[in-house]
Amino acid sequence: MEVSLTNNILAIVTLESNKDKVEGGGAPVFYVEDEEELEYVAMLISRLTLSMAHNLGNGVYILVKH
Repeated sequence: MEVSLTNNILAIVTLESNKDKVEGGGAPVFYVEDEEELEYVAMLISRLTLSMAHNLGNGVYILVKH
């Protein structure tokens, strides 16, 4: 029997400037310095967790396992 997490937010990646706007609520939050690091960290975590990185367009990526 295989058990896996699906349709869940696995992580949040956001800019340091969004610290007051983003809370994990059970998902880890990764804070980064700039847009380049934001894209890189989101891509790297999505590859490691086999999840999809969704850009919310406001300096926040959510990583979701579908």
